[in-house]
Amino acid sequence: MTTSYLFTGGRILDPRSGTLIDGLNVLTEAGKIKAVSAGVEAPADAVEIPLDGRTLMPGLIDCHVHVGAWSLDLWGNMVVPGSLAAIRAAKVMEEALGRGFTTLRDLGGADAGLSRAVEDGLIDGPRLITCGKGLTVTGGHSDLRTRGDNRPGLLSERVGSMGLIVDGVDNVRAACRTMIKEGAQFIKVMANGGVSSPNDPIHSIQYSRDEIAAMVEEAENAGFYVAAHLYTDKAIARCVELGVRSLEHCNLITAETAKKAAEKGCIAVPTLVAYEALALEGEALGLGAAEFAKIETVREGGLASLEIMRDAGLKMAFGSDLLGELRKYHCMEFEILARVLTPADIIRSATIIGAELCQMDGEIGVVAEGAEADLLVIDGNPLADISLLAGDGVNMPVIMKGGKMAKNELAMPDG
Repeated sequence: MTTSYLFTGGRILDPRSGTLIDGLNVLTEAGKIKAVSAGVEAPADAVEIPLDGRTLMPGLIDCHVHVGAWSLDLWGNMVVPGSLAAIRAAKVMEEALGRGFTTLRDLGGADAGLSRAVEDGLIDGPRLITCGKGLTVTGGHSDLRTRGDNRPGLLSERVGSMGLIVDGVDNVRAACRTMIKEGAQFIKVMANGGVSSPNDPIHSIQYSRDEIAAMVEEAENAGFYVAAHLYTDKAIARCVELGVRSLEHCNLITAETAKKAAEKGCIAVPTLVAYEALALEGEALGLGAAEFAKIETVREGGLASLEIMRDAGLKMAFGSDLLGELRKYHCMEFEILARVLTPADIIRSATIIGAELCQMDGEIGVVAEGAEADLLVIDGNPLADISLLAGDGVNMPVIMKGGKMAKNELAMPDG
């Protein structure tokens, strides 16, 4: 089977500079980018892909997904057989790859088995970076039990379960160590109230300082970091102070906190499409009045938060956080971000900044020698028209992940 491709006659998008570079060819071999230069010497069996002036760019990175959330019925996701939940997750991943996302960072639900299935070629999906389960206090975000439900646990061993209820510093340490032992590449904490959980208003602060500090220490001891679910400025500021690195959502952040987060090297992951999609279809899909009130609170602050974080110099990675049937709106995030950010900024968020958050700087999110061969061919220039990255891959005649063609409309397929 052919493993080598030569891309010729295109314009290479450099996310860091936000420019297109002419006159370079790109050779892929054994899943990596072998060479990027004007005079590439390709092996005789390499398949040439003439780009005819099209744009060649790195694969996209979505830094906030839940591939196990097949449905908005979060309990329903947990109670199905684990084998079915895993197959459903594989389908979600395949859909994302078809939109040009070659790496996904899962924020609760996926396990190392799904990552391994991609690596072993059993799933034709994006590379998967996982945290195991999101840690939640009793009654916090991800505790889906109603007030009268005293059943223990959240079926946390299942692929479809996004959270693990854990209280107390010692228990938190044990949970973090278990997650890391089982293959987690970062730790996720629910540090603020949420939309989809029944008992916690948006403004509620979750976990004590000591508990979060313990998570940060355990993650750093393993060479990883903590990502926190956050909406309110008070919760964000506290997590920044405690050493949390990845700030998810951040809809209600203030300029002062954004500046402090930038100074400490944090990365924010706004997920504005999640609230737009819920506003459009949440009622039809079963959300109640209380959930809708929460949605409007965070939705109203979304675009303002982008301006605040941009002006503070706080790095932002691309995220979606779409659950269940709403994942069809995945590409709408580009449209929403474009109301505030430039195409170059958006592309950086979905490439080099995402790579940094996945702890894969220089390996993904770039077209460079030695990097993973995650490549997209675009009909046009996304630096001038970001909508070319939307449309569920309609403007992407080629999608390559790890040197393997997921979509190829310009040359003969593998073999």
